[in-house]
Amino acid sequence: MSASERFERAAVLGVAVAEETRRLLRRHLGEGGQGDDGTVLVDVPYPDAAVVTAVLDVAAECFCERGGSVEETRQAALEALLQLAGFDEESQLNRG
Repeated sequence: MSASERFERAAVLGVAVAEETRRLLRRHLGEGGQGDDGTVLVDVPYPDAAVVTAVLDVAAECFCERGGSVEETRQAALEALLQLAGFDEESQLNRG
């Protein structure tokens, strides 16, 4: 397998993981709320929470994201993942 084939497979896997993360968040979106600053809160229960946490930890390593705390690092990784998954104003994640 050539380097370009490996890169293409890695890219497809990355987008698939981002889409699955978005699906899990969308699934639990109605259970959260909105913070005082407009931040959307999503409460993801176990076992989905364990999957999302693991994905965010791996994504933080891949994207070299760092924050002042573990939660800030995961938040930065989440933002990068959602950008990769095409999260925007028209995303289904915005729909309740």
